[in-house]
Amino acid sequence: MDDYRGYLVEPLRDLILVFDDLKIPHALMGGMAVSVHGIPRPTHDLDFTIALARERLPELYSHVAERGYSVPDQYESGWVDQVAEMPLIRVRQWLAGKVIDIDIFLAESEFQRSLISRRVRCEVEGTVASVVTAEDLILLKLIASRPRDIGDIQDILMVQGQLDEEYLRFWAKQLGVGDRLEQTLRQYNDLM
Repeated sequence: MDDYRGYLVEPLRDLILVFDDLKIPHALMGGMAVSVHGIPRPTHDLDFTIALARERLPELYSHVAERGYSVPDQYESGWVDQVAEMPLIRVRQWLAGKVIDIDIFLAESEFQRSLISRRVRCEVEGTVASVVTAEDLILLKLIASRPRDIGDIQDILMVQGQLDEEYLRFWAKQLGVGDRLEQTLRQYNDLM
């Protein structure tokens, strides 16, 4: 198997069950969300955004540990990473001799809370999941702005067709990626 997609099904289901059991609003993002809104591509991890107060992190860690996941020591001790100014924790599972990372972003900004409120229910790898909208996925990809993220955006635009450009432009400006959005839209329109 070229990617972990098959290995990700069990962790996807497990984490959704944990979030649902703890009544944690959540949304799948990253490569698995690209498979919903764009063209599926290899991915090696899972990415979620959750609406959870930091005080409840030990409760989350306890529940994921009961399902066989590990929490790296630095996170267990209370440390929270920052990626693109978004707070992040990580849990892991070893499956078939491979480590599966699950990056969990904490929805502490207005944009992340909007992203959670707009999530959509979709089937992902045979599992019903709450997934970020195509627009929010594009915004997240613009923030990361790696070459594969720009490719993902082009694929999402091609598959989705018309999107809520007013929403995209509003949040792109707020997030400081307005120029990147306009350049990406121009490139897409030039291709079409």
